[in-house]
Amino acid sequence: MKPGKELLFCALGGSGEIGMNVNLYGADGKWLMVDLGMTFGANEYPGTELVFADLEFIEERKKDLVGVVLTHAHEDHIGAVPYFAQELGVPLYATPFTARLVADKLQEAGLLKEVQLKVIDHLEPFQLGPFSMRYLPLAHSIAEGNALVIETPYGRVFHTGDWKLDDDPLVGVPATAAELTAIGDQGVLALVCDSTNVFNPNSSGSEGAVRAALLEEVGRHHGKRVLVTTFASNVARLQTLGEVAVATKRRLCVAGRSLDRIIRTAQASGYLKNLPDLVDFDTAMNLPRGEVLILATGGQGEPRAALSRIAEDTHQIALEAGDVVLFSSRQIPGNEIAIGRIQNRLAGRDITMVTDRQAEIHVSGHPGRPELEAMYDWLRPEILVPVHGELRHMREQARVGRTKGIPKAVVQQNGDLIRLAPGKPGKISEVRAGRLVLDGDILTPADGEAIVMRRRLAANGLVIVVLDGKGRVHVEGIGLPLDEDYDDFTAEAREDVAVALTKLKGGARHDREAVSEAARLAARRAAQRWSGKKPQVRVILPEP
Repeated sequence: MKPGKELLFCALGGSGEIGMNVNLYGADGKWLMVDLGMTFGANEYPGTELVFADLEFIEERKKDLVGVVLTHAHEDHIGAVPYFAQELGVPLYATPFTARLVADKLQEAGLLKEVQLKVIDHLEPFQLGPFSMRYLPLAHSIAEGNALVIETPYGRVFHTGDWKLDDDPLVGVPATAAELTAIGDQGVLALVCDSTNVFNPNSSGSEGAVRAALLEEVGRHHGKRVLVTTFASNVARLQTLGEVAVATKRRLCVAGRSLDRIIRTAQASGYLKNLPDLVDFDTAMNLPRGEVLILATGGQGEPRAALSRIAEDTHQIALEAGDVVLFSSRQIPGNEIAIGRIQNRLAGRDITMVTDRQAEIHVSGHPGRPELEAMYDWLRPEILVPVHGELRHMREQARVGRTKGIPKAVVQQNGDLIRLAPGKPGKISEVRAGRLVLDGDILTPADGEAIVMRRRLAANGLVIVVLDGKGRVHVEGIGLPLDEDYDDFTAEAREDVAVALTKLKGGARHDREAVSEAARLAARRAAQRWSGKKPQVRVILPEP
């Protein structure tokens, strides 16, 4: 697995899923990592909050790793940095805004002095082993979204990161069609490209259009408190809301620590220079209702975020019947139930809600099909490698690329080792590409015994059998649907276990494993008979 005289690509995360992006390029004995992201815990990993790519493959080869280059500061691209950067032991590279947010993470983890973080000027090329690269700004829903132009001895790679086309991005100056065409004229071996919105037949839309829509929407609600929830990292949207507050003669109040952090970092990086002075919660609540605009986190239904607590009326910011909440964000797949729960609470209090389905108050940060097709025309790559999507997204992008004349497309998933050059591109091997979860304070395999057992307990409950060594049996059930019949169940289960133990013959009566298994099966059969469930059963024996 040591790269030879060739160019390799391998995703450890982010291919076959949206989030947790970790990409590797290999050439001339060295590896380059692009992004080090995470995703948030899902129901499939009960009790956990964060999910990471398993980096075992590259950790075993870290002496050959030349660095980690970060395309932008979204959590699915930088969120794993404080958990793995020290172990990897190589420098991190980022543009100034991204670097400041990464430094904050390292500071919180007590690792700022342990991890080397190198800030790259936006146009400054840099060399890491056999890889020479430069950042190329592209529009996205965060400041300093960047593609990477990676020069290798075997061809040029254009790694898009997350991107879109935007004629009026409000923050930053993305590369022009002429600049992208010039790169294409020089020759592009492989385009490694964001697949998220490939099924969208339209372009993503402009932040400038969102500004106009938000100005109109906020202006409609005279005499009402208006709360806007959006992604904290969208600096252009924050700038827009500051301008909307001024234009509608409202004071701006911010609720959410992540918003505070982004505003502080953005201003330190030269953005949000004209953001109006913010007011605190007490001042906001004492202003006339039509003279305050509230910006709050929590549009994805996060239970501890500001919007959730406002919806539950447990926050210092209070809304009343007739007030307005604008959801200036898209609904991330998987968050529908959580978002619906908050919206139902708001609806129950007669609070008006407006989403991007009712007004153009949000646009995506990812390219729709027309934008993808434009990029193909400008770059004219020999190979298309779809990433940043579920398998259906990536296969569809490969299909679109082929219809636009890209000669070759390689659809890969996490762990597929792809040779891009020389020769015909395609999969040559597989490497380990599992998942880790943050469970409490411990990183543990997502398919490990703890998580598997937790799923079983959640589905079927638990029965505990205690044999006290004096012939007595104790049975306790947890999570069984037997509220009214519980005592009858435990009595019968105790009897069943006692009978099962008397049926053991010879040496089995003194064999701890045989005794434990007999008790386990008897208790489980009793639980299934009474409840229809097949619970986990734990048998506790006296010490020998």
